[in-house]
Amino acid sequence: MIKAYAAFEPGEQLQPYEYDPGSLGVEEVEIAVEHCGICHSDLSMLDNEWGITQYPFVPGHEIVGVVVDKGALVHQFNLGQRVGLGWHSSYCMTCTTCMSGDHNLCAHAEPTIVGRHGGFADKVRANAASVVALPESIDAQTAGPLFCGGITVFNPLLQFDIQPTARVAVIGIGGLGHIALQFLKAWGCHVTAFTSSEAKRTEALELGAHNTLNSKLPDELESAAGQFDLILSTVNVSLNWNAYLATLRPKGRLHFVGATLEPLNIAVFPLILRQNSISGSPVGSPASIRAMLDFVAQHDIRPVIETYRFDQVNEALAHLAKGDARYRIVLSH
Repeated sequence: MIKAYAAFEPGEQLQPYEYDPGSLGVEEVEIAVEHCGICHSDLSMLDNEWGITQYPFVPGHEIVGVVVDKGALVHQFNLGQRVGLGWHSSYCMTCTTCMSGDHNLCAHAEPTIVGRHGGFADKVRANAASVVALPESIDAQTAGPLFCGGITVFNPLLQFDIQPTARVAVIGIGGLGHIALQFLKAWGCHVTAFTSSEAKRTEALELGAHNTLNSKLPDELESAAGQFDLILSTVNVSLNWNAYLATLRPKGRLHFVGATLEPLNIAVFPLILRQNSISGSPVGSPASIRAMLDFVAQHDIRPVIETYRFDQVNEALAHLAKGDARYRIVLSH
């Protein structure tokens, strides 16, 4: 039996829950969970905001733990090896995107917390192809958020071949943005943080930004006209996107990793004149996650976390829902 924390109705508090996972698949691994980050996607799923949650619902998809069992066809991991598991728990492994190495774009990929139970538990199972070994030099407690939030902001650097000479701006210095600043600084970019919070200006500079711009002040946005090769938006709110587009250089890109829910109101003519691009991306493939972990180990990058025990899960979720987390929350056994 696996002991977990589950909700039985939308928005309900989590409570202890046990379930029988059945026989271990020949391509699966069973992971004893040590730490599990909490992501805003866990809150969205808990409240069934996307209409796909199945109850009882066990959240958790930023998992770090050790392999305690493995199927007969799993040869890439050893028992006792420390690994991580993120948003996806399996892929079809036969479609064009999987065969091209873009497993994260597989139309049949199985999310870790959609239709299955996640990592707010003592153990979790997943297909071995979606599990990634954690380098020994990376701190296990802070590593969980890398497997969702971290790879979400690292993936665009690979996908768009961002150069170390690029000038990059980040919108939103929160759970995603604070990791993006660290990645971009280590990547070699000149980094600007857009933030509407005066309190976060100093924090942004400490995390790797070379300078900050207050997005509430039109004059500051106008002063940045034509400066950036890439703007990375990590927020889920609607902003004056045309004002941000005006800060792009020719051929610059506005890229979304935050799930802005409202349609974008974009003036197309300036896009044409400057040959700008608007794009978005999800989490990365297992290969991209491995590359990110190597980069993290090389540059000693760590998400800034607050920690709670697993039996404090409801307190932790409430803290995140209020927007008080600085910057990611991790549950630890």
